Amino acid sequence: MRRRSLIAAATAAPALVRAQSATTLKFIPQQDLIVLDPVTTTAYITRNHGYMVFDTLYGMDGQFGATPQMVDGHTIENDGRLWNLRLRENLWFHDGTPVLARDCVASIRRWARRDPFGVTLMETTEELSAPDDRTIRFRLKRPFPLLPIALGKASVPVCAMMPERLANTDAFQQVPEMIGSGPFRFKADERVPGARVVYTKFERYVPRSSGTPTWTAGPKVVHFDRVEWNSMPDPSTGNSAMLNNEQDWQEYASLNHLPLLRRARNLRLQILDNTGYVSMLRVNHLTPPFNNPAIRRALWGAIDQQACMHALVGPSEPSLYHLPLGFFAPKTPMASEAGLDVLRGPRDMAAVNRALRAAGYNGETVLLMIPTNSSALNLQGEVMADTLKRAGMNVEVYAVEFNAMLQRRNRRGPVSDGGWSAFVTNWSGSDWLSPAGHIALRGNGEQGYAGWASMPRIEAMRDAWFEAPDVAAQQAICRDIQLEAMNQVPYYPLGQVMQPTVYRSNLTGVLDGFSTFWNVRRA
Repeated sequence: MRRRSLIAAATAAPALVRAQSATTLKFIPQQDLIVLDPVTTTAYITRNHGYMVFDTLYGMDGQFGATPQMVDGHTIENDGRLWNLRLRENLWFHDGTPVLARDCVASIRRWARRDPFGVTLMETTEELSAPDDRTIRFRLKRPFPLLPIALGKASVPVCAMMPERLANTDAFQQVPEMIGSGPFRFKADERVPGARVVYTKFERYVPRSSGTPTWTAGPKVVHFDRVEWNSMPDPSTGNSAMLNNEQDWQEYASLNHLPLLRRARNLRLQILDNTGYVSMLRVNHLTPPFNNPAIRRALWGAIDQQACMHALVGPSEPSLYHLPLGFFAPKTPMASEAGLDVLRGPRDMAAVNRALRAAGYNGETVLLMIPTNSSALNLQGEVMADTLKRAGMNVEVYAVEFNAMLQRRNRRGPVSDGGWSAFVTNWSGSDWLSPAGHIALRGNGEQGYAGWASMPRIEAMRDAWFEAPDVAAQQAICRDIQLEAMNQVPYYPLGQVMQPTVYRSNLTGVLDGFSTFWNVRRA
């Protein structure tokens, strides 16, 4: 969409407000929903979909703490080694069956096979059982005070509660039906891949009777009978739809058009997630050249986080990004600037070129994967392709749609056999809060996240973090983890950006966190 078309849309008189309906909310998601099962992927679009359809035992509040959601509460006995979680009454699945404790036990087991935090919880669990229909019991080998936040964290993958018959599905296969107990039903018969996803209000959903709505915590009160997710081919088309009053809410306001959106009548910009989005250049530790730790360390001098952020928002919007970015989300308890001096100051590409040669780089092809259907990642990918070339590396760019990139990302062989060297991606800062759920910071080799970094010291420090007696001790461990990550380089942080959302100003009740649809109403 050309800029003049957007300007025309912004200035046109809204004679007919086509998006507005008392019962339907029209929403533009960040991308098309492809994977439906929130346990089997780290895609945020699937996480958001998951919270529509499924509920969780605990919610996460704005201070990153856990509050009861499906449970009334819990009791702790035997010096912290016995937890009894009591389900609320009147919990129903969308197929009309009651939510029972055995459904939750099966759901927890399935989720824990895919989630690093869940793996640690189950390694600490001697027995997980359902002694009656409303009680979920954890008998632990040792105290695990983080149990509620493990089950209720909003980071991916989601610990979604589903019927036992679905939860018995292999954790590496998608469940065949979208049957949850969440506030909305998924309308499979109205889904149009690439264009539309539809949800309707679940009439039997009973919100919590108390608590403060924020993130995924508190009462989930639904005011719209129907929510439509309408995918757009590009951010500009989405902007135009908002400016023309054709849609109610766009998940990601285009960073290139913020001044235009700010001037538009009847639109509101808001940053929902104060942890932002954190970007990375992930490298493959199994194949040359990045299987050489000296080469990985030599490249630090080329990484220009400011260039990546300016590519997204330009130099005129410094409040929308944070530098330098380390390995934990800035301004959260575990973050520090330990070891980040290498990211400050001008970049000396000639010096980096010499350092790479001295480290053993010998002209090997660096295949850089860039997802083209994300404007943010596409822009940062272009910066990194230029960076690697100016550092003296032989770069081949593989620019494809995100899901096609994921298929190649799973290949572990060399570039000559269809493998890869590096890719750009981003995460919600809430996924980088601590070592517990920080997938990209794991050092468990070929059992871990694509890139397959083997970092035994980081794994040992992660274990120690769980045993730390207080926050100060946890913070000290995280500083050491960051220093070791600077040495081993599982990935290169590229910066934190604050991503605004944009919605019609007559919508109220939009919660902090990410795009959720309970509590939202039209004034």
